[in-house]
Amino acid sequence: MPRKLVPDMWLFGVAVVLLSAGVVMVYSASAIVAADRFHDPYFFVKKQIFWALLGAACLWAALRLDYRRLEGFVVPLLIFVGVLLVLVLISPIGQAINGTRRWIRLGPISFQPAELAKLALALYLAAFLARTGEAVSEFRRGLLPPLAVAGLLAALVLAQPDLGNCLTLITLTFTLLFIAGGRTRHLGLILAAALPPLALAVWAAPYRLRRIFAFIDPWSDPRGSGFQIIQSWLAFGNGGLVGQGIGGSRQKLFYLPESHTDFIFAIIGEELGFVGAAAIVALFVVLIWRGLRIGLRAPDAFGGYLALGITVLIATQALVNLGVVTGLLPTKGLPLPFISFGGSALLITMLSTGLLLNISQHAHV
Repeated sequence: MPRKLVPDMWLFGVAVVLLSAGVVMVYSASAIVAADRFHDPYFFVKKQIFWALLGAACLWAALRLDYRRLEGFVVPLLIFVGVLLVLVLISPIGQAINGTRRWIRLGPISFQPAELAKLALALYLAAFLARTGEAVSEFRRGLLPPLAVAGLLAALVLAQPDLGNCLTLITLTFTLLFIAGGRTRHLGLILAAALPPLALAVWAAPYRLRRIFAFIDPWSDPRGSGFQIIQSWLAFGNGGLVGQGIGGSRQKLFYLPESHTDFIFAIIGEELGFVGAAAIVALFVVLIWRGLRIGLRAPDAFGGYLALGITVLIATQALVNLGVVTGLLPTKGLPLPFISFGGSALLITMLSTGLLLNISQHAHV
């Protein structure tokens, strides 16, 4: 009698709790701003609920299909993503916001192709590494093809410009190549060669330089480049141990920019205190633990690398976001998975979680 397929309920439970907390906190952090800008306090939370429901449908669909079939769609998906990343740079297809072109608008809906690019790259790397096997230790056969693909996607994302997602793609690639058995010497030399172009990308953009200086000493420009992180610290300080309660944040009253998107964790710290913030971090630790466990116990190499890739993506974005909001990293626009306001990011995170749950049904966990 065939074994009944049951997904990892730890992972599923954590995802549900994080998503629910995200919806509540998006409303709490955005209601005042939404009422001021759009005369509707529910403006942002209604959008978040729409994307959460759509993401839940994607999670369910990803859970139902056989993940092994995706291996045959890797190349078409990469081509599709590459076309989207080119189109987003072309007016009027790409929507220009604050000097960047990261969104494609379809009627009332905006979509960020870079989010899909991260999942597409994880699928490609999983398929390539599963097929390549031990040959990954060879530079020409094992490292050059995935580095070329990842480099092209990263360059297109950087052109938007979006350094945060560009670095996420690079982190995913090098992490999976290292796990698969890529030689440390090869990877180290490639990283060393990539540092000068990265430094040039930072130097060529004055706003990136200001973020670096603000990271080193926010108080040198407290009303300019250091304003956001200082307001974030004030939110955490005001939260204390148990917080001001849901809705009690003061920093969301037009003090802390992006309070419902990239800096929503600061509002969590203010309203739920150290206890609530620590609980959110603990949930991400459990999610990453279960994801790594699924990847290491997957029944085939493709599923294993895909599960590890998805886990690395979620972990990287969560760690970077938490590092930025607490001042441990320079300011960089990456949302907190499941929690920050944002349609395409939430949708892809839910879809990725569905694939991770799918693999867990077959893994020996």
